[in-house]
Amino acid sequence: MTGPALLALLSHWRQHRFQLAALIVGLALATALWMAVQAINSQAKASYAKAANYARQIDRPSLVSATNNLTVSDYVSLKRSGWKLSPILTGNIKVAGQSIEITGVDLLSPPPISGIMPPEMTAQDMTAQDGEILISMLRPPGGLLLHPQTAQRIAAEFPALTLHRSAELPPGHAIGDISVVSRLLDAPKTLTRLIYLPSTPPHPSALQTLPDHIQFEAANASRVEPGTLTESFHLNLTAFGFLSFVVGLFIVQGTIGLAMEQRRGLFRTLRCLGLPFANLVLILLIEITFIAFISAFIGLIIGYFIAASLLPGVAVTLSGLYGVEVDNGLTLQPAWVLSGLAMTLLGAAVASGYSFFTLWHLPILQAPSTQARGQQILRNFNGWARAGVGLLGIGALSLLLWGGLNGGFAFLGCLMLGTALLLPFCLWHILQAGQRLTHHPLGHWLWADARAQLPGLSLALMALMLALATNIGVGTMVSSFRLTFTGWLDQRLSSELYVTARDDAQGAALEQWLAQKDLRVLPIRSQVLRDPAGQISIYGVRDDPTYRDHWPMLESQPRAWDLLATGQGILISEQLARRRNLSLGDTILLPQGWPSNILGIYSDYGNPHGQAIVSMAQLLRNAPEAPNQRFGLRLDARDVPALIEEIQETFDLDRENLVEQGKLKAASQQVFDQTFRVTDSLKLLTLGVASFAIFTSLATLWSQRLPQLGPIWAIGVSRRTLAQIDILRSLLMAGLTALLALPLGLVLSWALLVVINTEAFGWRLPIYLFPLDWLWLVILSLLAALLAALLPAWRLFRLQPSALLKVFSSER
Repeated sequence: MTGPALLALLSHWRQHRFQLAALIVGLALATALWMAVQAINSQAKASYAKAANYARQIDRPSLVSATNNLTVSDYVSLKRSGWKLSPILTGNIKVAGQSIEITGVDLLSPPPISGIMPPEMTAQDMTAQDGEILISMLRPPGGLLLHPQTAQRIAAEFPALTLHRSAELPPGHAIGDISVVSRLLDAPKTLTRLIYLPSTPPHPSALQTLPDHIQFEAANASRVEPGTLTESFHLNLTAFGFLSFVVGLFIVQGTIGLAMEQRRGLFRTLRCLGLPFANLVLILLIEITFIAFISAFIGLIIGYFIAASLLPGVAVTLSGLYGVEVDNGLTLQPAWVLSGLAMTLLGAAVASGYSFFTLWHLPILQAPSTQARGQQILRNFNGWARAGVGLLGIGALSLLLWGGLNGGFAFLGCLMLGTALLLPFCLWHILQAGQRLTHHPLGHWLWADARAQLPGLSLALMALMLALATNIGVGTMVSSFRLTFTGWLDQRLSSELYVTARDDAQGAALEQWLAQKDLRVLPIRSQVLRDPAGQISIYGVRDDPTYRDHWPMLESQPRAWDLLATGQGILISEQLARRRNLSLGDTILLPQGWPSNILGIYSDYGNPHGQAIVSMAQLLRNAPEAPNQRFGLRLDARDVPALIEEIQETFDLDRENLVEQGKLKAASQQVFDQTFRVTDSLKLLTLGVASFAIFTSLATLWSQRLPQLGPIWAIGVSRRTLAQIDILRSLLMAGLTALLALPLGLVLSWALLVVINTEAFGWRLPIYLFPLDWLWLVILSLLAALLAALLPAWRLFRLQPSALLKVFSSER
């Protein structure tokens, strides 16, 4: 009897095709958005793993210089004294507006870099193909080994170089012979590190013979894993994906619950014919599993294309915010396919669990009754509210006691879910209050009817509230960041023209030439200090009003710039202060000779590394070899074009070496907008899924509206008026939900800006409010509710009177 019973139950979907479509689409959308996020995260993490492996291969035990003044003569001297070393030169080249990290090694005696370069590069181990690669990389003008994605960008800029593509290298990196790399970096006498080749550490007596400016550094002493830097970003993406998945499940849960209720009469008939209850549950499980597999297949296809379209934007985001390159090519991986399938089955089980629970507890021989189901849900509103309050308490405790990035995300999760559970309880009492305050009979019925429909719409309204709150919170964060970033750019990029010389010699000549023209020249010189807690870039500045008037200080001592000019202190970035728990007046641990008294803390948005400022005299005293190639020029903006032309004629500089302030700001703003394009896309997708949830709820509940509408029509209210009231009721519910979502969104924005952003990036952004954006979101939610209500209203307007009269023909 199980086979015929299964066919009888499946016949329900032939009669209710829209319900079946809503169920499949809801599960497919939930799966698609979740799988797209997992695919993006998996692709990024695979790139991180490749980059980390590459860094571990290069960043071996080494001899380094604390002030980065290691030279070829140092290497030759140490080799002659018996040290077994391999030289490394690293740097960055700008290609098509993007930075590529290039590493030079001695290809005739390279450090062991397994899985990236031809094995060992020794005569006995080298294959014929490896030999051809080695010869082509050594033969002038040389060659590079790099990722195919990087090769596409670099090929046009360096057509003479021989490019060898290797997927083993991370994107954004290249390897070449040290002679070729030194020419590309214009650093013929400079080295970055000397890799220590023996497997055992050097003897302390050998370390004592090293020159004063050279020290031994263990492997990976100061390297930061890219996955650590981007942890917050991927948690954000996962949160978006999970939120979209939950919103999609609201559609599924409502549809399954309605189908269960509509088939209760069929369940009763099958039980009377002798079908055991266990067999009935088994058939329903088979049914939902089959639908889940179909939805998973559709969702995986949609998710793949969503991930492929969003991945380039994610790559721009990771490169812009963290300086991490990600492979743009999406590779199908079994891990996230299985993750999507598992989440679909789990989601179907969760969404149908409550319906199976009610099927178990409601008497199976009881006549079909939507009212019984509705009353049971209403009784649960108080329980949901208590659970919501409990979750809010857990979230607050996790923020206070756990803290950090994980505590912040736990707080966000409890906040969102707890508030969603409180929504039906709040709406119920608001609608009840509206009913009490309204004395017009039809208005009184409108409020009562909205309250009667709340059980069927509660899940869709929860989805709408979560989507609106997410849009408000994330939109406030992005807009606050944009406003702060724009103001920060106006302060930092105060020079009207920025010039970059080809080398230090040309830089010195350029500086002297500019001084003769009576221009205010602001050299941009810096030195990178190595430190176990992370690198610090120390900049030297001249005593100029530009810095006093424009530099974005968060807090500073009185006369901070005067004290800085006389070498009595240092300014540090907010990231460095938070990372090392430093405040105004503290001292920072730096090598001997550098000032350590903290005179001020300034904002430095977008930079993952620590930064500090000293006077130019202090910088040159401690690092006289600091590059002297970049300059900011203060002059009348109207004179900039003429000066650019004159500099080009005198020094034969490329146009890209002379950047106007406005163009630099525009390029920075473009990078910012690309960075958050993925966030905007996910916000729209989440809001779209929530709107679809409202539509499916109203459409699937249509047949159950007739018992409430029939008596109202019978006492003289026209079908046109009933249709208008139906639309007004949907707008009322959506409007109230939007108003309740507003405070949740503001708390969410506070958590993102004050907690998550500070823990993840090391800087804290001010909160700006954007009421017009909130108004626009409320309008969008009302528009979504209007579109969702149009089909049921149209069906009601076109309904034949005979259909309404049938309401009175039998007991409902």
